[in-house]
Amino acid sequence: MTDNTKKATFAGGCFWCMVKPFDQWDGVHRVVSGYTGGSLENPSYEDVKAGNTGHHEAVEITFDPNMIAYEDIVEIYWQQIDPTDDDGQFQDRGESYRAVIFYHDQEQKVIAERSKQALASSKKFTKPIVTPILPAVPFYPAEDYHQDFYKKNKQEYQNDRAKSGRDEFIEKYYES
Repeated sequence: MTDNTKKATFAGGCFWCMVKPFDQWDGVHRVVSGYTGGSLENPSYEDVKAGNTGHHEAVEITFDPNMIAYEDIVEIYWQQIDPTDDDGQFQDRGESYRAVIFYHDQEQKVIAERSKQALASSKKFTKPIVTPILPAVPFYPAEDYHQDFYKKNKQEYQNDRAKSGRDEFIEKYYES
């Protein structure tokens, strides 16, 4: 990794499904599953699942902006979520599964807001775009067994993803 890396942080439902879409791009050095947005320091999966920490399951992406622009990363993000759902994502319900863009600087905030407005203006969705754009707060990596889950537990990942309805949603709104 070079000194020129930046971070992007997104919550989009189950973090297992949010790693692979970013992991495959040149310029993305690392995608870490974890927790952010809450009050408890160093939360565990059990803490977050209990629902009283305020944390979201999220991914923190380390990328080289000379190889992949933040604008492109935000566009990849939108194509992984239902931006009209403010109570979770697909089969995963509740605050810890809500979609959120966490910006790391003013430039990211402007880019994310402009992208959100463009998505709203596209009329792709009949319901309003409700995904909040919030300042980044401490990010806590999830336990090792959650990291690169799609690689380490292929069958379980595929089964979970198939049950979620995420792929059908993506196909309907982004691949048609």
